[in-house]
Amino acid sequence: MCLLPAMLLFVQSASAQILPHRAEYVLRLGTAVNAPRIGTATQDLMLGCDAWHLKRDVRGEVPISATWKFDVASTLVGDEARSGDDLRYRALLVQNGAEREVHGKVRRADGDLRAEITSPEGPAQVPLPALTRMPVASMGYILDRLRAGSASFTTFSFDPQGSSEALRVDVARIDDGAIRRRPPADKPIDVPGSSWPVQMSFTRGAREQQKPLFAFKARLFESGVLDRVTVDTDVVTLTADLKALEIHPSPSCR
Repeated sequence: MCLLPAMLLFVQSASAQILPHRAEYVLRLGTAVNAPRIGTATQDLMLGCDAWHLKRDVRGEVPISATWKFDVASTLVGDEARSGDDLRYRALLVQNGAEREVHGKVRRADGDLRAEITSPEGPAQVPLPALTRMPVASMGYILDRLRAGSASFTTFSFDPQGSSEALRVDVARIDDGAIRRRPPADKPIDVPGSSWPVQMSFTRGAREQQKPLFAFKARLFESGVLDRVTVDTDVVTLTADLKALEIHPSPSCR
């Protein structure tokens, strides 16, 4: 469950023309047609004249045994400058009642990129690879590359809701048939714009030989919306299907 925030937060750049929106997802355990529902995820993205304002909420309950369930709730509130050079955020993770709160600022100045993070372990300054993009700008870059016809490529994205570090993201276009079908009982959701079937793997560190933390397959729309997501990890497979979508108005800025 803690991996879902990283894959759901992908949005914007001016060239990619991402739409401000609120997307709601149903989370399931496994890929079977009758896979049990284990939670929900909501991403609310608002656009201001100077910044994107994001609120994301992921909640779930995973049965470990007949008598024990794993409860998790993850919330992110953040503001990312439209330039992509500044991010301020607050992330709260609650696992079986135990809370962990993180406050962070990421700034690019004089060619350097650094995160200032305050967590229960204390304050820390984390240098980041110069090519790291903020979450919103990262998806804008991905969409631009897909629109240009790139079959595979790599980028680095900062993960505020999970690890508070830069993750290597390897992106590849895949066949339509590799995307999981929507469960028959789910109502189809109309998402505007073109889309691509993609696979993304997320790795800690820059070395290609390192094993990914997780990977997912999904249909990615140029509006910044993901649907029919399948997340594969070493121990579990999770799915996320879009159940509701609301497009927000864009501001009129001088």
